[in-house]
Amino acid sequence: MQEHPETTSSGKPESPRHEAGLAGTDAVDKNAALEQRILADPGRFRVMTGDRPTGRLHLGHYFGTLQNRVRLQDLGVESFVLVADYQVLTNRDVADNLPESVEGLVLDYLAVGIDPARTTIYVHSAVAALNQLMLPFLSLVTVAELGRNPTVKDEIAHSRQASVSGLMFTYPVHQAADILFCKANLVPVGQDQLPHLELTRTIARRFNARYAPETGIFPEPEALLSAAPLLLGTDGGKMSKSRGNAVALADDADQTARLIRGARTDSIRHITYEPATRPEVSSLVLLAALCLGRDPREVADGIGAGGAGELKRTVTEAVNEYLAPIRARRMSFARERGFVRNILKEGNERANAEAEATLDEVRRAMMTAY
Repeated sequence: MQEHPETTSSGKPESPRHEAGLAGTDAVDKNAALEQRILADPGRFRVMTGDRPTGRLHLGHYFGTLQNRVRLQDLGVESFVLVADYQVLTNRDVADNLPESVEGLVLDYLAVGIDPARTTIYVHSAVAALNQLMLPFLSLVTVAELGRNPTVKDEIAHSRQASVSGLMFTYPVHQAADILFCKANLVPVGQDQLPHLELTRTIARRFNARYAPETGIFPEPEALLSAAPLLLGTDGGKMSKSRGNAVALADDADQTARLIRGARTDSIRHITYEPATRPEVSSLVLLAALCLGRDPREVADGIGAGGAGELKRTVTEAVNEYLAPIRARRMSFARERGFVRNILKEGNERANAEAEATLDEVRRAMMTAY
């Protein structure tokens, strides 16, 4: 995600303007305007995004974020994609099978079309200068601000732990370092992540005001709001790596069929697309529609009186056909583990160069470049 930040005529990073708490029509309008700016000049943007290596990526990830990452990359937006291995430690003492999970994540990236020649893929723990930014950034926020952050509250709620580690509490500041180390000015997020991004913007603004009031160092990153469709897990709950309710990109056709065959539906035989009143059925219809490139109501009408059995057959065939080339690419890359490790090595080197340059600017601004 190494894209060139927006620049002014003087060549200095321009801070994109974005108000906190976007909602409703205002959010839609602002996002549409941002999309038009991206299409008009994608080289003015640098995007940062990433995932924790806590399990295999699934269809929710694909239609929620991965597809959009590939789209931005193909438009010419320079991209950084983080494998956030340090963030695994926010809610567990030991990260199980971490090397295997990291490589699996990279395989998923490659399989869906993320190109390491155009997108920097790197690992948290390999970029020391990125993590070193946390200390000055922590000095710019209060304990009360961290405690109010919805990201922290959500992480604590899902940690299932009696106590909260300092790393988890400072999680949003670590994410701010993830974004600002490469001076990303575009971050794809969901509506629920806007408060976190606003904290990143606050940190950038406070650092610039305190240490570099004339020139500034950090842009205030803009949110590219996700229009990702809501796909439920096969149990009707939130699609999750840990709940076993999602089709993983690495699953084979038989595993996919078994999982979809056991998906929850409802007692009404006639299939319709009504997300508000028939969420489980509608989620399956939507999944088929996404894979087929069709309108979900058209898909539902085509199944009609065929019932849940016909719905699941349609979904299974659509998903397996859609994922077939992705799975073939993944298996091909999996046979070249040295190639995968080399991608991380080169990505880590590029990320380190970026982080060292930023840290050098920070040291000079703070007058700690001894």
